[in-house]
Amino acid sequence: MKIFFIGDIMGAPGRKALAGLLHKVVDKFNIDVVVANGENASGGMGITPEVAEQLFQLGIDVITTGNHVWKHKEIQAYLESTDRMLRPANYPPGTPGRGLTVIETASGELAAILNLEGRIFMSPLECPFRTADRELATLKGDIKVILVDMHAEATSEKIALAWYLDGRVSAVIGTHTHVQTADERVFPQGMGYLTDAGMTGPMDGVIGMDRQVILTRFLSQLPQKFKVASQNLQLQGVVLDIAENGRCRELVRIQMHLTENGDQGKGKR
Repeated sequence: MKIFFIGDIMGAPGRKALAGLLHKVVDKFNIDVVVANGENASGGMGITPEVAEQLFQLGIDVITTGNHVWKHKEIQAYLESTDRMLRPANYPPGTPGRGLTVIETASGELAAILNLEGRIFMSPLECPFRTADRELATLKGDIKVILVDMHAEATSEKIALAWYLDGRVSAVIGTHTHVQTADERVFPQGMGYLTDAGMTGPMDGVIGMDRQVILTRFLSQLPQKFKVASQNLQLQGVVLDIAENGRCRELVRIQMHLTENGDQGKGKR
């Protein structure tokens, strides 16, 4: 199975990059499943039901999220109504939505997607390690392909979770920092790993935000109204090649630019 995991989609510029480039990756790698972190897809923070539906129409199968998913109140009811958009599974009991879903590909293969959130430098949620144990225990034995989005700030926490889950899931892919890392690898028991898939959106800002606003904030130490940058749009993510037994055979990092005359893309091995 070929899975394309897309790094955090940043506002309207990120959606524009997605619309212009996603089909090229899908065609080139014969993608079966597309998963994207969309917690910043609406205005650079949060996601609305309307934007979620737009992402599905563009070809995304499952949307994962993180700590910014609650920005727009209307998303709570939407999370309850769909199994195609997740919030981290380690939020307290009674939180709207779900953190785990199972989808079926066009060929009839099953794949499980699990969304977790880290706790270092973030909210004191339930333990993502024990939450993973609990959620994985609910899956039927015939589900071999399992992808985890670990939405976390600390690299150490992401790597620790990867070692904890090696041999039990197909891949652990990190999100949240918006900076793609170059540490893709297959762990000893066949689990694919990347600390951060990167960001889909404007690269000429500061992790997606207008650089002048961020510079003013750093220099003045005064609050500023954030706005999404708009220049140098990229689609970033990682393509996973998963065997029938659920082991990851290969990871290919994706960095693809959207230009006026078409794309200038590349996959990095």
